[in-house]
Amino acid sequence: MARHAKIEKRKIDPDPLYNNLFVTKLINYVMRDGKKTVAQAQVYGAFKILTEKGEDPLKVFERAMQNVGPKVEMKARRVGGANYQVPVEVKHERRMALSLRWIIESSRKKANKEFHTFAEKLATELLDAGNNQGESVRKRDLTLKQAEANKAFSSFRW
Repeated sequence: MARHAKIEKRKIDPDPLYNNLFVTKLINYVMRDGKKTVAQAQVYGAFKILTEKGEDPLKVFERAMQNVGPKVEMKARRVGGANYQVPVEVKHERRMALSLRWIIESSRKKANKEFHTFAEKLATELLDAGNNQGESVRKRDLTLKQAEANKAFSSFRW
């Protein structure tokens, strides 16, 4: 029984350079205070660094997205006055959103000593994630471990 009308998803245009929807999403996630051109410059800068390293930036980005995206996540569920962390399968769209968020989060956390720009941080994080390493992949593994530990509560799914 639905309480609300279904909200229509907003359509976003693919980015001008690579004509890819996920690159647009990456730019939108990187963007702060509505400064899209700054975010675009950072993302394209990171892709340029990947190209200079002899990698195809789109392939590295796609591989990173696939590697970081979690298959299972934890949701809090209240049963009889107690809260349980219930493992729930992640839908494709949410998986992509989480992987984008985690990649950017771990890029921002990188130490400023070794990198000069955010583009460099993002490029190294994408490379690491593409090779199944790095902070964002560690975050995915942590989520998976947590889901594994709470497998007993999977019967509380709704």
